[in-house]
Amino acid sequence: MKRGQLAFLTGTHIVNDLYQGAVPALLPFLMSQRHYSYTAVSGIALAASGLSSVVQPLFGLLVDRRPRGWLIPAGFLTAAAGITGAALADSYPLTWLFAALAGIGIAAYHPAATNQARVAGGQSQRAMSLFSVGGTLGASLAPALVTLVVGAYGLGGSWLLAVPALVTALLWAAQGRWLRYRGHTPATPSAARGAATSAHRDDWRAFGRLAATTVAWSIPYVTVTSMLALHIQRDLHGSTGTGAAALTLLTLAGAAGTLLGGWLGDRHGRMTPIRTGYLLAVPALAAVAFAPSVAVAMAGAVAFGLAMFLPFAPQVTLAQDYLPTRPGTASGLTLGLAMSVGGLAAPALGGLADAHGLRTVLALVLGVLALGLGSALRLRDRVLPEAGPEQGPDPAPERVNEQAATGAAPGGR
Repeated sequence: MKRGQLAFLTGTHIVNDLYQGAVPALLPFLMSQRHYSYTAVSGIALAASGLSSVVQPLFGLLVDRRPRGWLIPAGFLTAAAGITGAALADSYPLTWLFAALAGIGIAAYHPAATNQARVAGGQSQRAMSLFSVGGTLGASLAPALVTLVVGAYGLGGSWLLAVPALVTALLWAAQGRWLRYRGHTPATPSAARGAATSAHRDDWRAFGRLAATTVAWSIPYVTVTSMLALHIQRDLHGSTGTGAAALTLLTLAGAAGTLLGGWLGDRHGRMTPIRTGYLLAVPALAAVAFAPSVAVAMAGAVAFGLAMFLPFAPQVTLAQDYLPTRPGTASGLTLGLAMSVGGLAAPALGGLADAHGLRTVLALVLGVLALGLGSALRLRDRVLPEAGPEQGPDPAPERVNEQAATGAAPGGR
């Protein structure tokens, strides 16, 4: 494992997904200061999340053909520009367009960064969980940062939200020069694809089942992150700070769940955290939807975040092993569906919330999550052929091919 490279990529993931988490964190301020309806703010969530789910697989196709590491800094810089512009825009159409720009930047980042993370992580599945948790940490920091900046300076001070991306871009430029000085040569996805084709075939049917499961994950997750703070404020009469704290606790619990999911995947196989996560997420979401008090809702949010992210990293590696010749496409589709496709349902759910309240929407997505549980229980692992003797024995319960990410001989998880 190349720990230095993995740590740096994890840092960029924190920054990139900071802007993904900034979208739901901004919604209460847009409602209070610009008097947007639930339907209007759901449209903004659609712009940022739904569009990202559409274009992210296209970026995956690009990085499968040739290395495009420049998409990593370009992605988080574009996301920062979009979020800042959405907060500063003086009309709803401009706000929507800037939110869409942020979604495109978030989408551009993920396939290239995920491929590089798997290269840096070698055969360790926990490496993918460490990289993934960077995104969760970024999303968890977003509510506090947005509340601090917008609460102190109003929406007009939102240009400060771009500072993390600008600093990270400077570090990326310096790191690139250092790696070139050290003779670093990035892995070539096209070479990996050619190597994998001779030994493995893509299992699109299994990948389709995983994609359906991920969609049933995404709709409840995006809905809860978009509406949790509003639910606590409007239905349970909590303060703005309490709503932001609940969202932060949810995403921090998600970070813990991501790390725990990687550890469980290494110790007990990938299907253990995937199935356990969905089994625990259903009652946790029920606690949020039907909470009689703020304390119960916050406890449910913590349990929900933990449970929902147990399957996160294992689902990414499982997707790459279902499509071993197309790792960028697999990660682009999986991450795009997981973090974005829920935004496609946001306008309809926002309209339902306007008409019948937030509890009705949360009860509806609870049913969607129950369908996801049924789909997750039908998933099966895919263990690709072992490496040759030079790789040595591997005691972990699941060992699959790493060549899709590295271009090396078969072997890995």
